[in-house]
This record gives sequence, C-alpha cells and structure tokens, in this order.
Amino acid sequence: MKVIQLYKNESKLIKRAIDNNREAQHILYELHSPKMLSVCRYYIKDVQHAEEAMLNGFFKVFSNLKSFKGEGSFEGWIRRIMVREAISFLRQKKTIEFPVEDIVEVNNGTSNNIQTDIDVDQIQQLIDKLPEGYRMVFVMYAIEGYKHQEIAEMLNISLGTSKSQLFKARKMLQQKINELNISSYGTN
Repeated sequence: MKVIQLYKNESKLIKRAIDNNREAQHILYELHSPKMLSVCRYYIKDVQHAEEAMLNGFFKVFSNLKSFKGEGSFEGWIRRIMVREAISFLRQKKTIEFPVEDIVEVNNGTSNNIQTDIDVDQIQQLIDKLPEGYRMVFVMYAIEGYKHQEIAEMLNISLGTSKSQLFKARKMLQQKINELNISSYGTN
C-alpha cells in the first residue's frame, strides 16, 4: 500500500493552522510532539508534568502561530517556546535553587567532556538526579545550545552563576558515570 503524504510543505500546513484548521493543527502537533515532550522532559523529571508543560507550550504555539515569520526552522521556534514553558512550569511549582556555595572560576579554554559507554536512558536518569539548577543550566547549554548570557537572562541569574552551575553539573555527571562504569566493569 502506498501512503500519500497529505501535506508535503510544512509552510502550507502552518498557513492552514493559522486559519484555525484543526486538522492542520493536529498534524503539526503529531509531527512535533514527540521531540517537544523530550525537550520538556529534559527539564522536568516527572513525565506527566512534562506532558502538561508540553501541552501548555503547544497552546502557546497555536495561539502565537501568526508571529512565526518563517525565519529559521519551525521546529526551532517551537523548541524555544517549550524550553520557556518548562522553565515557567518549574517556577510555578516551586522556587528554582541555584546553589552558590563553592563558586568555581571556570576557565573557558578547558574542556570537561564526559566519556562513557552507558546508554541514553541511563544518562537521562543521571541528568534527572542533578540538583534542579545544575540540571536546567546543563540542559540549556549542553543540549539546547544556549550561550551563558542567554541562560543567565532566561533564568534571571548572573553569567558567573550559569558558568558555575554548568561546571558543577558536568563534574557531578562525570563522577556518577565513573561510578556506573566501575560498578558495571569493575574498573574505571
């Protein structure tokens, strides 16, 4: 059986969704919701809460669809909305803490890339175990690709706090990964 693609051009689909075409909105939701749930899940541990944030994000997507100018990717535009919605969700549920003890001076010339043979689910579990401030900055920087200045502005923290939180998150993740590797293989 040959499958006929209903909408070959995403821009046509977006135009129809702007005109409140429910079928077009549903197709856009179906196309992007798996990735956007993943984005929300990076920030929010509980899957049901991540789904709630994603649904609120899609409400904002469809409410503000007219403001999408077609510059850059549509998925990237949605992704930015989801990141902001996840952060907003966390702020509403409780205050986000950014531990400031032991502020570490970060040297931009050094790299602390994490080396591991563990799978993606294990890495997600390790990220989930990070303190909330560490996790948010780590995800925004390492996964979403935001710069420290953008992170600082979005989270209302200083540039130094953003860098420090990232450094500490990477260090903590590396320690946890080393522990997993030792327990799995008996060596480091």
